Amino acid sequence: MSLKNGKQYMESLRKLRPNIYKFGELIEDVTTHPATQLHIKSVAHSFDMAFDEEQSGIFTTTSFLTGKKAHRWNTLMTCAEDSVGNARLKRAQYNWSGTCQGATCAGWTMINALYDVTYKMDKELGTKYHERLKNYFLYAEENALAMAGLCTDGKGDRTLPPSKQADPDINLHIVEKREDGIVISGCKVLICGVAASNEMVIIPGSGYGADDTDYCVACAVPRDAEGITIVEARHVSDERDMEEGWDVPRGAGSSVAYILFENVFVPNERVFMAGEYQYSGKLIGDFICIYRGAFGGCVTGQGDVMIGAAINVARANGLSQKVFQDKLTTMTINNETTYGLSLGSAMSGKKSESGSFLPNPLIGNVNKTHIATLPYETKRICQDICGGLVENGCIPSYKDFQSPIYGEKLLKTAAGAVDGETRVRAARLAEWLTVGGGIPGCMHGGGSQDGAKLGIRALSPWNAYADNAKRIAGITRDLPDPVKKK
Repeated sequence: MSLKNGKQYMESLRKLRPNIYKFGELIEDVTTHPATQLHIKSVAHSFDMAFDEEQSGIFTTTSFLTGKKAHRWNTLMTCAEDSVGNARLKRAQYNWSGTCQGATCAGWTMINALYDVTYKMDKELGTKYHERLKNYFLYAEENALAMAGLCTDGKGDRTLPPSKQADPDINLHIVEKREDGIVISGCKVLICGVAASNEMVIIPGSGYGADDTDYCVACAVPRDAEGITIVEARHVSDERDMEEGWDVPRGAGSSVAYILFENVFVPNERVFMAGEYQYSGKLIGDFICIYRGAFGGCVTGQGDVMIGAAINVARANGLSQKVFQDKLTTMTINNETTYGLSLGSAMSGKKSESGSFLPNPLIGNVNKTHIATLPYETKRICQDICGGLVENGCIPSYKDFQSPIYGEKLLKTAAGAVDGETRVRAARLAEWLTVGGGIPGCMHGGGSQDGAKLGIRALSPWNAYADNAKRIAGITRDLPDPVKKK
């Protein structure tokens, strides 16, 4: 098949066994349920863009493995252009929906990260992981899969490694190794795009040591595999998401879930790491490298929408864009800073021994630190421009505006330079983007800001900087870093 349209993609989700819950109830059809349908419709749009004359170059590419045209999120990144394409894709997706499409992001990132790691394991240990991964890559491409990516575990006591936790199921782990595969139990949490996915790709939550071999597992499982229970998280705007009307933008919708595994069998052909702890650090490092490098595309795409929302609310209030031009310019500077770092990380990356491409990890970590701050400043400016209608969160509900008793008068009070409905629609989008369900995980998505700073400290060539400065200054003697006196 290689390419699906949105209708075919949604049909593939309907064929899956219902195993997703929200508010204590089983969701029978994720494509029609009010809690998940908006998110799935936004992902379906990405599938449709494969056939759009203007957008197909962003949403598809030529597969390195088969030479066929494929959805970009089903392909191996092998050059800087592919890495740039990752950031462009994310910006375009956020421009459309205003929020995350995890099913075309994280799982794709993980199988790209696994490519070089499995190559090295096969070369150094004599395993067969790389060939399995290539076959899975081909399967994902041919079947045009949407793939969620599962990294974060429950963790438990943050001062203890997984093997020392009181409950081993706080973290996902191998409970049995069989000749034909492995059995896994535990949990993965805060996972984006699960409701919109056909499959789930799993990697360890961190780099681990010899005592934690059972937690060093990488594999792929169908989203509806026996033994898997998925619980959709509650968002700030959930009640609005599940209602008709203009309280939530109809082109958007987010999905984050907790995934519980109870003795789930994974056949060998879908297992890409099973206890090789010495490679877990490289795997998580390569994943972070790709993820943080492209993350600027996500927040920039949403920032684009915030700028537009702020302009529309100002105009609905009767105010010209010129009144807020300096603030809008600052929003754009914030946007293009993170996007520029994504492109810089891509363009200065390098090809791995296996043939996959990895962005520059130093610039990717720098990007992450800015993503943990700049988008929030952009949101604050958006609220500043839009005024109390947005920032105070005090807009009456759609149902109140439709009331036969007072709805018409209420709409009149909401009017500005335009009618009340138009002004409220504009304000609701700005509110959703700045204080509601549209907020992406800028602070902790892809790891914490402090974690990124640790990466920057480890990756920066401090001594090379000092040696260059010595040479320019004409210093010939050694200037070693002083050893702290005891």
